[in-house]
Amino acid sequence: MAVPKRKTSKSKRDMRRASNSKMSAPNLMECPQCHEAKLPHRVCSSCGYYKNREVKEVK
Repeated sequence: MAVPKRKTSKSKRDMRRASNSKMSAPNLMECPQCHEAKLPHRVCSSCGYYKNREVKEVK
């Protein structure tokens, strides 16, 4: 049965656990219709356009 030869230090343990928190925020782009910030490859939530076509109605 495999057993660790040395104790993992608190520093090494915490660095391993913190590696997931290094993710970056999603990139935002400008909507060509209304110039609001939106996620790429998604319908704009403020005007409802995607690829210069109206996909959904926005009230």
